[in-house]
Amino acid sequence: MTEQQTTLAKSVSIEGQGLHTGTKGTMTIKPAPANHGIKFQRTDLKGQPIVEAHINNVVSTDRGTCIGNAYAKVYTIEHVMAALRGMQVDNAMVEIDIEEIPIKDGSALCFVKAIEEAGLIELDAEREYIEIDEVITMEIPEKKTKIEIRPSKRFSLAVVIDFESRVLGEQSAILDDISDFKVKIAPCRTFVFLHELEFLLKNNLIKGGDLNNAIVFVNRKIPQEEMDYLAELFHKPKVKANGKGVLNNLELYFDNEPARHKLLDMVGDLFLLGKPIRGHVTAYRPGHYANTEFVRMIQNKVTINAFPND
Repeated sequence: MTEQQTTLAKSVSIEGQGLHTGTKGTMTIKPAPANHGIKFQRTDLKGQPIVEAHINNVVSTDRGTCIGNAYAKVYTIEHVMAALRGMQVDNAMVEIDIEEIPIKDGSALCFVKAIEEAGLIELDAEREYIEIDEVITMEIPEKKTKIEIRPSKRFSLAVVIDFESRVLGEQSAILDDISDFKVKIAPCRTFVFLHELEFLLKNNLIKGGDLNNAIVFVNRKIPQEEMDYLAELFHKPKVKANGKGVLNNLELYFDNEPARHKLLDMVGDLFLLGKPIRGHVTAYRPGHYANTEFVRMIQNKVTINAFPND
C-alpha cells in the first residue's frame, strides 16, 4: 500500500524568542508542493535566502542543530523538525524573521499543535522512504556513544541516556510507532544541569532562557544567596530544588522525560536525511553531534534520491 506525501492545509504562525539569542520573532510554517522537502527561509535578510533542512547543510551542533549556507543560517531547528516528522509532514516552507527557532516551552508540543491547527493535505506524489538493508553502527568511544540502525519495515527508535549523576543517571525511552510521537514524545522539554546553566549565563549564551522552557537538574547543594540570584535573574519570587533534584519545583510530565526529550531531538536530527527512514534505531548517549554524524554515515551507505531543489 502506497502513502501520499503531505503538506499543511494552510499557513500557521508561532511567535517567540530564541533560547540563546533572546531575539523575539515570528516563524510561519507554510504549505509546499510535492518533493519540496523541508526548507527554511530567512525573511529578515536581504533576498530572503532559503536553506534546505538537509544533513549537507548542517554547520554546527553546539547546543542545538544549526543549518546554513553562504547566505543564511538557522539555529536550533531540531524541535520543529521533530514536530514535522512526528506529524508526518513531508513538505513545508518555514519562514522565520530571526536567526533562531523560538524555544517556547523547550519541547515540540507548540509546533505539533500549530501543525494540527493548520491541518494536513495529501499531495499527488508518493511518499518515499529511506530503506535500511544492512546494520549500520557508529561509535564515539570518548563520549561512550553508540548508535545503530537495523533493517525494519517501519521506523522505531530506542534511546538510553546516562549522565552518571545522582539526579540523572541511566534512563531509557522508546518510540515504537511515529504515530505515538504527539502524545508520548512531543511534550517532553529540554533539560540542563545547574552548573551548565551558570556557565551559559556567564557567557551570555541563553538570553531567551527562563525556568519555564527547560528542566534544570541540581546535583549539588546550592547556597541560598545563589538561589536568590537565580530567582531575580528569571523574575521568580523564589526558586528551590525539589526532592528529585529539579529546580523551581517543575513537575516532570514523565519520570523519563529527559530520555524522551533526547529521543525527540533524534527524531528531528534523523529527518535531516530529507526523507523518513524505515529501520530500527538504538542509541546510547546520543547528542546532536553524534546524531548528525550518524545521519552522514547513513547517507554515505544508502542510496538516497534527494528531493529536487527547484
